[in-house]
Amino acid sequence: MFALVEDGSITKYFSGNRGITIGSNQYPKAIFTLWTKSEREAIGIYEVVWNNTNKKDEKYYINTDVSYAFAGGKVTASYDSATAKAHADTLYTAQDESDGKGTEGEVATRGLKYNFIQTVKKQAARILQDTDWYITRKADAGTAVPSAITNHRAAVRTKCAEMETAITNAADTPALETLYTRDEDGVRPLGDLPTLEV
Repeated sequence: MFALVEDGSITKYFSGNRGITIGSNQYPKAIFTLWTKSEREAIGIYEVVWNNTNKKDEKYYINTDVSYAFAGGKVTASYDSATAKAHADTLYTAQDESDGKGTEGEVATRGLKYNFIQTVKKQAARILQDTDWYITRKADAGTAVPSAITNHRAAVRTKCAEMETAITNAADTPALETLYTRDEDGVRPLGDLPTLEV
């Protein structure tokens, strides 16, 4: 991405995939690839430098819109401080009820905890679904379920409950993010649901 700077202020932005017109001069899109940095800057075209210091994972945070600034011969695109998404459910207030938005005390917006717990439950259900046929066969034909299958299904349920508890006990959004952050070995504090060893 590029910006046109005129009299010290950013006046236009360019993606760099088509030709441009500045004043009465037309330039082909090659200006963005074949011209040197100094040649572009001589006519006021600066490549935008991204500063992602404040940008956070959008799964957990709401990032601000990007703001652009020209200073020190450089155009910088940056974010202001991100806002953590609510980790707990938001409930309707008495004022909300007065305004006709909902009933006081009922859930207005689901928080990250609820959504993450629902995801874990769905993942566990999908894993269990792969071995449901053993249970159906047992009910229909009386064929015993192998102990490895029984143990696996119990382990999935146990781990699912542990994960739900860890999510529920997370104090805030950064704590939730930490649960899901994998280390260099690919291990995360929340752990993973067990898979069936074949």
